[in-house]
Amino acid sequence: MIEQSEVNYNRIAEAISYIKQNFRDQPSLNEIAEKVHLSPFHFQRLFTDWVGVSPKKFLQYTSVEYAKQVLKNQETTLFDAAYETGLSGTGRLHDLFVKIEGMTPGEYKNEGERLSINYSFAESTFGKILVASTHKGICHMAFVEDENKAFNILQQKFPKAKFMQIVDRIQQNALFIFTKDWRKLDQIKLHLKGTEFQLKVWDTLLKIPMGGLTTYGTIAHSIQKPKASRAVGTAIGNNPVAFLIPCHRVIQSTGGFGQYHWGGTRKTIMIGWEAIKTSEN
Repeated sequence: MIEQSEVNYNRIAEAISYIKQNFRDQPSLNEIAEKVHLSPFHFQRLFTDWVGVSPKKFLQYTSVEYAKQVLKNQETTLFDAAYETGLSGTGRLHDLFVKIEGMTPGEYKNEGERLSINYSFAESTFGKILVASTHKGICHMAFVEDENKAFNILQQKFPKAKFMQIVDRIQQNALFIFTKDWRKLDQIKLHLKGTEFQLKVWDTLLKIPMGGLTTYGTIAHSIQKPKASRAVGTAIGNNPVAFLIPCHRVIQSTGGFGQYHWGGTRKTIMIGWEAIKTSEN
């Protein structure tokens, strides 16, 4: 049976896609609501609950136009200028991360042997999510369509680890990102399985604040590998921690959003949602 939360997410995703494709025509509330088979009143309330702003305001800040404007204004200094466009204080996610720790060579080689991993499923602003943690930090976070399939993917990454379905404090701290209750947010640590190059790319992604965008090429330059844009793209695609490591903030130099491991529509929603939050602050 499909849960109501999944039905609602699909409706909001469909609405976002429609707005993205038709923003130049400025579709009305009634028109968008009709596309997702809801009354205007119900759609307005549901959209606002999920996205945080009304459909009309989201339309004003369509993510495509936002991305183009950012690229036009910041050009080649986009990555450095991103710091100036982000939220202050706790709104800048990279300030919340005090440590990104790679697994030891032994842990990496032994595929998680003797490693205990807690995991749980939760609802987030952008759909159901699986979050997993070791005693050192978050090791995996992924958006979920099928719980069994998502857990199997986690097991494949750490085939020799011991798994327990339990919510711990490390996971709770990470999930506060989605509830936006910054007062309850302690420092978040990440415990990641990756190569030295991947860890460097993922660490660089943490420096892109909410509302900021950058390009693959700019990240390659920032890690002093200007000819490694393709390798950077691969490392970004292998990001094991959705949203917390904000790979959704990396777009093509042309202004196109490019691919996203957890779906292009979800990436569109994230960028638009963050653009609105930034403009409000």
